[in-house]
Amino acid sequence: MTATAPDPALAAWRRLAGTSVLLDGFHALKHALRFGADVPVAVATDRRAALALADDLAPDVRDTLDALLTEVPADTYRSFVPRPHPTGVAALAVRPAREANLRQLAHTPRSAPVIVLDNPRNLGNAGAVIRLAAGFGATGVVTTGTLDPWHPTVVRAGAGLHYATAVERLTVAELPPGPVFALDPEGDDIRALKLPDDAVLAFGSERTGLSPELRTHTDHLVSLPMRPQVSSYNLATSVAMTLYHWSTGTAAPL
Repeated sequence: MTATAPDPALAAWRRLAGTSVLLDGFHALKHALRFGADVPVAVATDRRAALALADDLAPDVRDTLDALLTEVPADTYRSFVPRPHPTGVAALAVRPAREANLRQLAHTPRSAPVIVLDNPRNLGNAGAVIRLAAGFGATGVVTTGTLDPWHPTVVRAGAGLHYATAVERLTVAELPPGPVFALDPEGDDIRALKLPDDAVLAFGSERTGLSPELRTHTDHLVSLPMRPQVSSYNLATSVAMTLYHWSTGTAAPL
């Protein structure tokens, strides 16, 4: 039988919304659950359809979703989210403790790099980078500047994979230990370098590049191969290329 209980769900949502992470859409909820998120409330406009989606795409969390999801009217769901997701699913999760994330970022030796986004501006780009970092098993993603890496738009673009890696905002002076390899068009060709596992891989703002402060903390400037007259790559593309090069563990003479 389909459970419909909008009033308790509405009360719980209102009580928790100000201090919780919004998981916007089925895929964000699926990933968060897979990586251990504490999810006190989850809703769907069509509970049966959401569970059918779990049967097809995420049978590993289907039983958890069955116990967690409450069906709510579409109007109630739309009051919970800034931009309704096509799957009609939303949830609230407990944000990981900052202290635990900082310990993970600072722990050495590391088996995978930390990604630094220096003064990023685009919320969607930041989320795409977090999704990439989770996929490659990076230690974490750090942002500097004013962008909140836990903004709902970032979490949506990251498909809930904030819970699969350590995500925090720090100052340049607070960056995790390790040699800093910063991407810059004037740097050494990345193909000739072997990126160490304890690297801190830094990427500048989409518009202005690396900040002067981060440049002073950089050990190596590196560049990605690019055809002449092509001005730049998308930020997430640059991160993907760099992480792929790291994952190969190789360097080639040029």
